[in-house]
Amino acid sequence: METRYQTLDGWRGISILLVLLGHLLPIGPKAWQLNGAIASSGMAIFFILSGFLITSILLRNQNIVHFLTRRFLRIVPLAWLFMAITLVAGSAASNTYLPHFLFYANWPSMVFTNYTGHLWSLCVEMQFYVLVALLVLVFKKHAFVLLPIICLTVTGYRFINDIHMAINTYYRLDEILAGCTLALVYHHQSAALKYFISKLSPIYLFPLLVISAHPDSGFVNYLRPYIALLLIGSTLFAGHALTNQTSENKPAVVQISWYSKWLNGRFLFYLASTSYALYVIHGGLIGTWLGEGEKLEKYLKRPLLLAATFALAHISTFYFEKHWINLAKKLTKKTKKNNPSNTNI
Repeated sequence: METRYQTLDGWRGISILLVLLGHLLPIGPKAWQLNGAIASSGMAIFFILSGFLITSILLRNQNIVHFLTRRFLRIVPLAWLFMAITLVAGSAASNTYLPHFLFYANWPSMVFTNYTGHLWSLCVEMQFYVLVALLVLVFKKHAFVLLPIICLTVTGYRFINDIHMAINTYYRLDEILAGCTLALVYHHQSAALKYFISKLSPIYLFPLLVISAHPDSGFVNYLRPYIALLLIGSTLFAGHALTNQTSENKPAVVQISWYSKWLNGRFLFYLASTSYALYVIHGGLIGTWLGEGEKLEKYLKRPLLLAATFALAHISTFYFEKHWINLAKKLTKKTKKNNPSNTNI
């Protein structure tokens, strides 16, 4: 049974909320370019969570067949169904199908359509799954040490090429790998770094993340993966601050931060549960009649677009996707029993 991190569910809900907000609603004057910054901040949070989850899973069990079966059956069914519908309905060129269905459409030359442009993030995700699976397959438990090194290498590659924001995997992978690094800190026995991160305030880190996702922020863009890491970590490690300050005669007291109740609330948990379907579906509906028209007409339709997005996402999450998730659990149940390997670092 996979561990659930309730605080991270809250952040997953926030990430999809930021993406929907950035893609569907006006945020300040257009010249301020806040929509892109908000949506990109949501994606950075999502990638951190993804890297954290994947690394945590593989630290517990390095069965690659088990890992890829669960990951692929979580992502592929809805993505392929969405692609099949939108590519056929949009009369897409024949050369667009293979890059979409094999998740490399975000590499040159890009062949996204008006309905599928947002699927670049799934390409990054799927390529990361294959990369980390190969690393673990070859290097076993030593592969995890490589993840922070590759993360810094990708950031350095962005810096050398003066790339602040891009959707190519080789320019965006550091956001997921920063999440991997956060997982390594979380599962490490040392409390010093956790204590340091727990003392940081998300109140200051969140606006800093938005700044780092803004096209005019210059060098700060290169720090985006690490700001997002600290933002999520500051709430994940909340409570560690008091563990080293208790006397021998007093039990340790865990401090409950003011934002814990909000992050652990039912609303964000529901958004987190449906976040994948919300992300995939909303991008397709933007290209339909619900997302077309002049500025006023377009925004008058937004309640209808949101209602359709949430309704379809609910059906997809709790009926269509649930079937494939359960199938993955059945297929991997035996291999999980046969490979109970765990790694503590």
